[in-house]
Amino acid sequence: MTAGKAMDEIFRREAGRVLATLIRLLGDFDRAEEARQDAFAAAIEQWPCAGIPANPRAWLVSAGRNKAVDRVRRDAIYQSKVLHLERASAEADARVFIDEEDEAAFGDDRLRLIFTCCHPALGSDAQIALTLREVCGLTTQAVSRAFLVSEDTMAQRLVRAKKKIREAGIPYETPPPELLDERIDGVLAVIYSVFTEGYAVTSGTDLMNEALCDEAIRLGRLVDVLLPRNPAITGLLALVLLHDARRRARVSDAGNLILLEHQNRGLWNQAQIAEGLALVEDSLRLPGRVSPYSVQAAIAALHVRAPDNDSTDWRQIVGLYEVLLRLQPTPVIELNHAVAVSMVDGPRSALDLVESLAARGEMKDYHLLNAVRGSLLHRLKRTAEAREAYLRALAEAKVEPERRLIAARIAQIDAG
Repeated sequence: MTAGKAMDEIFRREAGRVLATLIRLLGDFDRAEEARQDAFAAAIEQWPCAGIPANPRAWLVSAGRNKAVDRVRRDAIYQSKVLHLERASAEADARVFIDEEDEAAFGDDRLRLIFTCCHPALGSDAQIALTLREVCGLTTQAVSRAFLVSEDTMAQRLVRAKKKIREAGIPYETPPPELLDERIDGVLAVIYSVFTEGYAVTSGTDLMNEALCDEAIRLGRLVDVLLPRNPAITGLLALVLLHDARRRARVSDAGNLILLEHQNRGLWNQAQIAEGLALVEDSLRLPGRVSPYSVQAAIAALHVRAPDNDSTDWRQIVGLYEVLLRLQPTPVIELNHAVAVSMVDGPRSALDLVESLAARGEMKDYHLLNAVRGSLLHRLKRTAEAREAYLRALAEAKVEPERRLIAARIAQIDAG
């Protein structure tokens, strides 16, 4: 691996951790983002000559912190803050050089940052959006696509959320045990959003961002240790493990998307499946309210238990989606329910559900809605309408593997 590629890999791997630590040290999102950018610029300038340091993350954190102190020192208005930052820097020196064992014992700055972003003073959408932007490093454009809103709307939402954290003095910490329960729903929603963005990215040339999938699973395990035997946490961990178990079978060697029904099930990670199935059973047996994550995990379990697509218990999957819709009525779950209905009652019944969903306008510009419409219309031999739906889906899709699959469907129709 060349030095340039090694540096790119380090930047990708450490960007989130460096930012999280800088936010803890500097106490401000915007100043930490500037400091990280300065640290990366310094690394690009110095590492090719001096060599990559043994602990790149610690080097980047120290460089970013020092750059931030320099910025503040140059502005006389903030001289009082210099003293605070310098004291914080001295106190933090010993804590910057952390290893994985320390992080497993909740010295994890990203977990603290997630709890900060998920403070109940922020709305649920703001919590998820802020975490995707600040913890996972997604662009504002990518976050806006995940929420099906404009980039300007999302940028304003993020600015307001950071301002509220700053003005309310929300602490950067994992909350004490008595406050964990009121924060956990937001944290789980964020972890699942991180996984979803990794498993099916909203834009780009690759179908998946495996680093985000790994990070979501790691954070899920940390929270499970923090609050053991919580049905929602257990259900979420089961869900992400069962989905992630199919990772290697979802993309061909050429980088093309392989749908579930065509995947080589021999490539599925059986160890993850076994762990996930056990966690599903645990989450459904634990006392307390049934969690939507547990229901989704039960659906995923039916898929991975089936030896092939034809053997899948679609009728039970439809029933579980109906339970899920009562617990968490969202347009995406409605669309998934319609797909399952098509496997039990046929495409006509499912198309009625999809058309009703489309008429409400909640999924405008969502490519999967038109992709599903195209598939159902094609099965009904309404090929001209199917082609039109696929063309709309192609115009809306932002991920190249999905675009290639949709284009192949259009070519199939054109070929008769």
